[in-house]
Amino acid sequence: MATTAVTDARPATDPVVPHRRAVAALFALSFAAFCFVTTEVLPTGLLTIIASDLGRSESQIGLLVTGYALVVLLASLPLARATRRIPRRLLLSGTLAILAVATLVAAVAGNFWVLLVSRLLTGLTQAMFWAVVASTATGLFPPEVRGRMVARLSIGNGLAPVLGVPVGTWLAQQTDWRVTFGVMSGLSTVTCLGVALLLPGFAPEESSSARGTAPDRRRLTVLLVVTGLSVTGAMGTFTYLTSLLLDVSGFAKGSLGPLLSVSGVSGVLGTLLLGRYLDRFPWQSLVVLLGSLTAALLGLAAVGTVKLPALAMLALLGLSFSALAAAIQHRALQVAPGSTDMASAAMSSVFNLGIAAGSLLGAGLVATTGVRAMPLAGGLLAVLALLVMLAERRLLGPDPKPGEAPAAAPAPAAPAPATTAPAAPAPAATAATAATAAPAATAATAATAATAAE
Repeated sequence: MATTAVTDARPATDPVVPHRRAVAALFALSFAAFCFVTTEVLPTGLLTIIASDLGRSESQIGLLVTGYALVVLLASLPLARATRRIPRRLLLSGTLAILAVATLVAAVAGNFWVLLVSRLLTGLTQAMFWAVVASTATGLFPPEVRGRMVARLSIGNGLAPVLGVPVGTWLAQQTDWRVTFGVMSGLSTVTCLGVALLLPGFAPEESSSARGTAPDRRRLTVLLVVTGLSVTGAMGTFTYLTSLLLDVSGFAKGSLGPLLSVSGVSGVLGTLLLGRYLDRFPWQSLVVLLGSLTAALLGLAAVGTVKLPALAMLALLGLSFSALAAAIQHRALQVAPGSTDMASAAMSSVFNLGIAAGSLLGAGLVATTGVRAMPLAGGLLAVLALLVMLAERRLLGPDPKPGEAPAAAPAPAAPAPATTAPAAPAPAATAATAATAAPAATAATAATAATAAE
């Protein structure tokens, strides 16, 4: 297959990067992820403050987050394709420079529209950042430890909601929301300088991480479907988690900060733990995390009315989802049928599609049946994602070793002799065909993204 030729064409070794410099660059990239995610989510903690200052409703200020996610969804693949030949040091430091400038513009914005434009510009830079950061970071290290490096890179993402947003909200309450955005602009500037100094300047195609280690478009399509289903289920619950904890579990409003910190800290710990196993058990890690995500969501639906079990399920939810995001990213770098940057961009688009779909699903359920229905619906979507992941191994077999061609699909059974009357289809086979038809329609979007990622 063409994918095998592409794999054989990539360099056998990466340009030599001293270990200490590689570790420092990884830290800088992880902190860059912290800056991007904090800046993205920060308005959720400042809705009331910004709305009051600009004379807008909270729902209008909420568009600052929705519009941001929509830009990332639509721009990831086109930007990744347009910039695929730009050296990563220049590209990543450039995205951080634009983040710093756009966030500073947000800090001094005199009206809602200037603030919105600055947020959309920031969304464009984040789309570019997520498309290339994972392959850039892992390309600094040997292939056998890249799963661990993806997990460490993801620590910045996990710290953003548990540290960045609460501290930013507190700072805005003590001073002004503009001060918080100004601080984020300053942090982005420092990170930009760090990335520019620490990242090596080799071209993207010089790194072995530029191509998947076990390229297979079918497995990437499966991963995109799994990502869309699991993110929709989890983010629908996260969007209305505050209402769930207050109205269903009965926690006091003053305890929300510590409760959300439990989820965030659990996510960081889960990601660190994942790093120990991801390189040896990539597919198994995904299955275990999808199972624990399912247990957490269905557990919240079942025992969410009791505080202590609800707290346990909240911790499991944070652990599962944060670690799952890292496992998904690592899997994309494995099975990318072409450029890993394009595969990461496709993954980023589907991830943000899941965020938007989860919010819409949650809004519909909360308005019609109540907030307790959201973790139940999310759990059912996670079950479906788990079944799709299990079906991959059954249909496509174990992962090929790096450099091997993907296994061919099983050959159809030989037809019966002409003298034999055709047998009626077995009920199980008929049911299997019908069961496959519905997921195939759902997977059409993922298949399109997988094709675009090549």
